[in-house]
Amino acid sequence: MKWVLTTSSFRHEDGGAYYHTIIHKQKNYLQMNLHEYQAKELLKKYNVPVQEGYACSSVQEAEEAYRKIKTDTGSKFAVVKAQIHAGGRGKGTIKETGINGVKVAKSLEDVEEYAKGILGGTLVTVQTGPAGKVVNKIFVGQDMYYDGPSERQEFYLSILLDRSKGQNVIMYSTEGGMSIEDVAHETPEKIFKEWVHPSGRLLGFQARKIAFNLGLTGAAFKNCVKFVTNLYDAYVGLDCSMLEINPLFKAADDKIIAVDCKMNLDDNAMMRHADLASLRDITEEDPTEVEAGKYNLNFVKLDGNVGCMVNGAGLAMATMDMIKLSGGEPANFLDVGGTANAQTVEAGFKIIMKDPAVKAILINIFGGIVRCDRVAAGVIDAYKNLGNINIPIIVRLQGTNAEEAKKLIDESGLKVQSAILLSEAADLVKKAVA
Repeated sequence: MKWVLTTSSFRHEDGGAYYHTIIHKQKNYLQMNLHEYQAKELLKKYNVPVQEGYACSSVQEAEEAYRKIKTDTGSKFAVVKAQIHAGGRGKGTIKETGINGVKVAKSLEDVEEYAKGILGGTLVTVQTGPAGKVVNKIFVGQDMYYDGPSERQEFYLSILLDRSKGQNVIMYSTEGGMSIEDVAHETPEKIFKEWVHPSGRLLGFQARKIAFNLGLTGAAFKNCVKFVTNLYDAYVGLDCSMLEINPLFKAADDKIIAVDCKMNLDDNAMMRHADLASLRDITEEDPTEVEAGKYNLNFVKLDGNVGCMVNGAGLAMATMDMIKLSGGEPANFLDVGGTANAQTVEAGFKIIMKDPAVKAILINIFGGIVRCDRVAAGVIDAYKNLGNINIPIIVRLQGTNAEEAKKLIDESGLKVQSAILLSEAADLVKKAVA
């Protein structure tokens, strides 16, 4: 079980930025993100029609996938999609080759070219930031733009929890295949919402209302009703925290198909889905955050120069504010919790030290449940095990066994600066980063 931050108090204007950053990152930490190909396989178990295709880790696998698709569909077209935990892949580009993250192949030679240009490359999108993400798999899928008697259309549909109402909400729009944020900003009237009480199922009239608002008729209308109903069952059955289909595609033969899918599973519900734990891809996560999770440490990587080790989310926020006011920038959020011992403190210390940007470390512990002497013992062990440490370490320990902790540190012979008041710790941080 992971933790949720509840504090939101700050003493200066910039502090709120840290709160929102931590909350945003922690929401990702509280859920398990899936790749498109994984999500589609899960949807098929709930009879949700999806774009068929194959996940491939090599050029050879991509070529074989193309041959199977060509045989099954009779079409020479196929779509090659990079598989990373980020949106905007179609407009994103591979750093090394300049190829977009989603390409339409018209031949086996195209598939070979795109697979070589995407696999192993770093895909940069609006959601990854300039660092990008390495592509370890691609999805080779069937072409959905086949001919038929009706017009093709692209829609948007997602299901998530509306916390303000305490209900699940289905958000949908006729403007699919593009960023829903742009739609909300430019044409908000084209976004519809349908709320469903979490204790019940999606009702028939609600599914029909969604199909009607999308402008569908005839066979497409009936197919959409079935699609939305089954999709909602998948959302509930899999304990999703978010399920997004963009585009939701109406093919030329009136079939309603999930061409793309972004699915996040609620991490707190994984006890009910032990079979899904293997779908986690830790290569898509920050390595230090993955390592911290092994020790049950609440850790979020930030982009500053002062490492933080604190117990309690509220104290951690106040500590980051203090660092900011002292002229530094927090390098991380690390809450060792109320059950910290020497081993967990040492693990947290080592994780902080792995960040080359860290120029000083501030340990700020208030001993209520956690004992200060345990923290001190962990700091001493970590210091000795890591060898020579060339950056300032500032320790402020108050509360249970604080005197014993101070004695341990003072008699250890380590180059550690101690503080009693938070203001004293702030002054030492200011000197350390000056």
